[in-house]
Amino acid sequence: MLRKLRITLAVIAILLVTLLFVGVGYGITPWVEWIAKIQFLPALLAMNFIVVAILLIITLLFGRTYCSVICPLGVMQDIYSWLGGKFKKNRFSYVKEHKWLRYSVLALFVICLIIGFAPVTTLLAPYSTYGRIVTSFYMRNVTVSIIAWVVMLVLGVLAFLYGRAYCNSICPVGTILSFFSRFSLFKVRIDESKCTHCGLCEKNCKARAIDVKNGAVDYSRCVVCGDCTAQCKFGAMNYSAKKPVQDMSSEPDQGRRSFLVGTAIATGTAAMAQAQMKVDGGLAVITEKQAPKRETPLTPPGSISARHMQKHCTACQLCVSACPNHVLRPSTDLNRFMQPTMSFEIGYCRPECTRCSQVCPSGAIKPITKEEKTAIHAGHAVWVKDNCVVLTDGVSCGNCARHCPTGAIQMVEYQHNGQTVMVPAVNESRCIGCGACENLCPSRPFSAIYVEGNVTHQKD
Repeated sequence: MLRKLRITLAVIAILLVTLLFVGVGYGITPWVEWIAKIQFLPALLAMNFIVVAILLIITLLFGRTYCSVICPLGVMQDIYSWLGGKFKKNRFSYVKEHKWLRYSVLALFVICLIIGFAPVTTLLAPYSTYGRIVTSFYMRNVTVSIIAWVVMLVLGVLAFLYGRAYCNSICPVGTILSFFSRFSLFKVRIDESKCTHCGLCEKNCKARAIDVKNGAVDYSRCVVCGDCTAQCKFGAMNYSAKKPVQDMSSEPDQGRRSFLVGTAIATGTAAMAQAQMKVDGGLAVITEKQAPKRETPLTPPGSISARHMQKHCTACQLCVSACPNHVLRPSTDLNRFMQPTMSFEIGYCRPECTRCSQVCPSGAIKPITKEEKTAIHAGHAVWVKDNCVVLTDGVSCGNCARHCPTGAIQMVEYQHNGQTVMVPAVNESRCIGCGACENLCPSRPFSAIYVEGNVTHQKD
């Protein structure tokens, strides 16, 4: 019964997450978007303490059900493990917890989160890893797709051969929840009076957390999948609140210490997040453009600043998929690796579009309204005289001024080769950095006017 219930809920959860990533660019209804908001790490970074508290309470009551039901990467690994079971049954055996590896990776993750070193945090975030895998099937970014496919292959091999090895040795979310799952009320228990030590439970535990020899279960690694209870032919394995005969993780001093450390890490990491507002959109099709070199990264309205984005974004690619006009694309900058930046070769950020702020689950892009977006200055336009067709080809243009939605660009007189021509002048106090001027500029391969990011987004 436990296994069937877990599988049913897990299938629903992974289908909803997959539907969200696949359909987000097509105006998927908001009733699907909540599945991203209840993922542990995005909720933690968004300082959504209600969701974090609920997930921790669920863990304290029922064990690491989050890992086997809600986390899409965990469910994906279960699918790989299930496929492995088709080739070889009863293939697992108990192994001791690799504490040095788990806690080292968690410490590295927390440090990189604090200093904002994106390559580590984005690669280790489970929800975002699954998001990149899904979007790699239709995303045009080669770098993200290659990384996603390599990660998918590695995780597939690990799960196929060793079950939940990644979740219980590498995943930072799994390690954080393991601190609390040791003290869960409901657990998988071994009834010694019924156990014949046949070993079926241990051989089918993909978390490799059951030690039949000593009649114990490592509850820090058990993901409550129900495979052991389904395999036991003698009713010796049951999921209940009854105190077990023996509990591997019940060493009082160490257990109490682990609980306090887990609480400190979860709370401390959440405190890293900051707050504010804004977002993005896009539209237009122009080819053969090349992105200019921007001194300051250009992040969408609602992200507050490039620094805020760097510290909170897990590079799940949901906002990239949601952007109607492909203004957002994954960064290749090592410090912001795979996190979204704005660029306008294909389209520009429509003032009325707020899709990325609506779907961001981690608080990297704060929710904003259409009215708020038009008052946010994410960047400012810069005119490059040497690229302007007015001066290079002697033709009149004015595209940038005509299409500027805020009237920040005006055509003014300019003396060139003894003639008076009209060139653009930018009023930075009115420019919001939408990129319409850069996108619609006819100059090739580089626009004669481009948007430079603001270090901190200003608001009228």
